[in-house]
Amino acid sequence: MAIKVYVVDDSAVVRQTVAHLLQGDAEIELMGSAPNPLIAGPVIRKTPPDVLLLDIEMPGMDGLTFLRQIMETSPIPTVICSTLTTGGSQMALEALAAGAVAVVSKPRLGLKQFLEESRRELVTTLKTAARSRPRASMAARAAPAPTPAAGARPAPPRAAAAGLHALSVNKPVVIGSSTGGCQALESILTALPADSPGIAIVQHMPEKFTAMYAQRLNGICAVNVREAKDGDRLERGVVLIAPGGKHMQLRKGGGQYFAVVADGPPVNRHKPSVDVLFRSMAECTSGDVLAIMLTGMGDDGARGMKQLHDGGARTLAQDEASCVVFGMPKEAIKLGAVDQVLPLDRMAGAILQFDARG
Repeated sequence: MAIKVYVVDDSAVVRQTVAHLLQGDAEIELMGSAPNPLIAGPVIRKTPPDVLLLDIEMPGMDGLTFLRQIMETSPIPTVICSTLTTGGSQMALEALAAGAVAVVSKPRLGLKQFLEESRRELVTTLKTAARSRPRASMAARAAPAPTPAAGARPAPPRAAAAGLHALSVNKPVVIGSSTGGCQALESILTALPADSPGIAIVQHMPEKFTAMYAQRLNGICAVNVREAKDGDRLERGVVLIAPGGKHMQLRKGGGQYFAVVADGPPVNRHKPSVDVLFRSMAECTSGDVLAIMLTGMGDDGARGMKQLHDGGARTLAQDEASCVVFGMPKEAIKLGAVDQVLPLDRMAGAILQFDARG
């Protein structure tokens, strides 16, 4: 059965060009289109498409507001295609946080030519989005940040927790995620106290996006979140996010863990790669580490998690019911690399339990 796509864009050129491009693929069917959310809303609520291709800047109601409304009531896999999402913009991050599966940036000039030249990428993105399962519970947080997970210690102010950073990280945590990971990571990190164990994360994101994503998380979390730089020390209360377009590894020296950030070829088609992070951790610890695989498409990180698991590390995977895309956790489970499968809302508690163990 063909994937049904609905396009919401105030540009007639975009609507016509997308319709023409999609006609060439037997696996995709253009269900319809509209120039703004006010017209599109009643249509897609009555007959939801498999994928929504959505602009942001439109008359009557902007696409971001529309996206949040959809995700709060009846989530639909959504791909944002907008001129406002170039270069890792704040708008792109807000769209991902609101539940968009992917963001495609379009130029202000030469739209038709750009869409025609990017046809393969756009079609692939739509097909990937159709296999995702966004949920209302993972919509952007217009409401206050979630309360700490059960068993979590009260989060001290950052200033009071600053002295904790001098402590070595005896039990680091490494996390890999991709499609749907922006919301999943926010759910976990906002539930952690300021003295949590050091966490290193690879989230598949383009270059320039990760710095702003880290800044956004840093503003709503008790832990300190930042984009990793070469030589950064992984300390208690610190979360390092691998920069887009580069790989991140961890090295150990003097009882401390340090980030090694460097360029290199893509691994499993990704840069940064979860496998690169996980394998580096497996090489520098005998097992007192927690590795977590979250929602994502593909198999990046599965072999690295297997290496960690076989070396004695504690390994967790997000369950299918709470994943936007169950690909990466599923592949790790198939390899026998996972000790326990947990729903997303139990991951923060599992991190704290691991930290308190022994």
